Amino acid sequence: MAYFPAMNMKPTRRAPPKEVLLEIQRYGNVLRVTAIDPVTGTEVIMVADPRQSMTTIKQLAARKLAYVLEKNRSKS
Repeated sequence: MAYFPAMNMKPTRRAPPKEVLLEIQRYGNVLRVTAIDPVTGTEVIMVADPRQSMTTIKQLAARKLAYVLEKNRSKS
């Protein structure tokens, strides 16, 4: 069983950023997904199961990025 940090996030009403840059690399039996907000330069990294659909992986990465962006906004 694989651990997916983004899947453990509480449901939110935050919309993902309008544009997300994604880089997906395969390392053995996992995918390393990097999501970047081009406006702020904020970057998040997650590990995904390659058996998941690419749509699901992209949505999870965008959701994690939205969570981090909101967290950073609330700090400032």
